[in-house]
Amino acid sequence: MRLSVTTICRRTALLFFFLLGFSQAYAQQPTPMGQFIRLSPEDKDRGLNGQQTNFYFATDTSTDYRNAGYFGQKLRPYLADNPEALEFLNDYRRQKALHLAERLVFVGSVALYGQQVLAGDERQYFNNTQKVAAGVAVFSLIVNVLISRNTNTHMLRAVEAHNSMLPAARHGALWQRYRPTTIGMSATATGRPLLALSWQLH
Repeated sequence: MRLSVTTICRRTALLFFFLLGFSQAYAQQPTPMGQFIRLSPEDKDRGLNGQQTNFYFATDTSTDYRNAGYFGQKLRPYLADNPEALEFLNDYRRQKALHLAERLVFVGSVALYGQQVLAGDERQYFNNTQKVAAGVAVFSLIVNVLISRNTNTHMLRAVEAHNSMLPAARHGALWQRYRPTTIGMSATATGRPLLALSWQLH
């Protein structure tokens, strides 16, 4: 079955808007707010041009890391009371939407090029349609680099903005949870005092 450029673009656009609408609908589900957010050790160290996989997070009431979703939609309800954090999360969603659109354009252009190979009686590898498809694919790869450069930093800033605005009582609760069970002094072999801390594992 041969697909025209218009058909491929139309189907790509429909898929893109469906996924974006699904993420917005999911974000409207209620979830408790005001909890301290921890990103997984691998995710909190992401920087510029980092990998574009989903982030994982946990709260101060759970030690299990959960998937934040492609657009960060599963994290959004936790940040609902912090406009600054939501603004960064919106920037992250925008970048991920652009990244998804770029990937769909790239795949569509490659598919169009491949379809044109067998479009005629003889195999074609560089007709006018294929030239356009190849140009779109190369341009798409360049755009991907620009889009991906700052995407992860928006998520990191959203979490930082959320945690920084939590009340002092919340940070105090974290201290109560992770504070040492015993505090004392001990002497080293040289006779110098040394602070000794210990924690009880549960």
